[in-house]
Amino acid sequence: MQDSRQFVPELVALAHKQEGGRTQLLAPCPGLWREMPEEGALVRAQGQIGWIEVLGVMHRLRAPAGASGVVGGSSGDDRARRPVEYGQALLCLDPEGLAGSSSASVEAGAEVGSDGGSLSFTAPSSGRFYRRPAPDKPNFVEVGQTISRGQTLGLLEVMKTFTRVNYDDPRLPSPAKVVEIVAEDQGDLDQGDAILRVEPA
Repeated sequence: MQDSRQFVPELVALAHKQEGGRTQLLAPCPGLWREMPEEGALVRAQGQIGWIEVLGVMHRLRAPAGASGVVGGSSGDDRARRPVEYGQALLCLDPEGLAGSSSASVEAGAEVGSDGGSLSFTAPSSGRFYRRPAPDKPNFVEVGQTISRGQTLGLLEVMKTFTRVNYDDPRLPSPAKVVEIVAEDQGDLDQGDAILRVEPA
């Protein structure tokens, strides 16, 4: 069976290390930046930090690998569509905020499960969740499976485009054992909803 799903193009922000371990993320190209994260939000490595519209085409914008932290500063422009140039500063990530926000971690994907032992990996944005890459393909992960950092857990559909949901929360264990899959296949999720629960492998 042919898979007719359309996958959205992606761009990765540039990174500039600053004093104190902070990382400044820069625009990888000129365009219109949309849906930027708010100050205080957690950004995961390779996590989404909005969209960049380039010549009318929407590109999902991701943080680079190795860049994670709490949004500590931006340009202060709160417009829904912010014009940016190549190399323009978008926001600053403070890694020290990770430890300080560990107790309030629903958005970060480290919510403690109802059994008091497992941890939840949560949806990075709202959308429809798919457990398999195509209707005739097996699920990305199953209960009892051991997963590691960067592994694909499913697909998230937003406006008829699909993006991979990767196990990328720096505060969840790796490797980890999947103890429960909470999200239903083709079920609608809001940002912060649990996708699955894990425990250290």
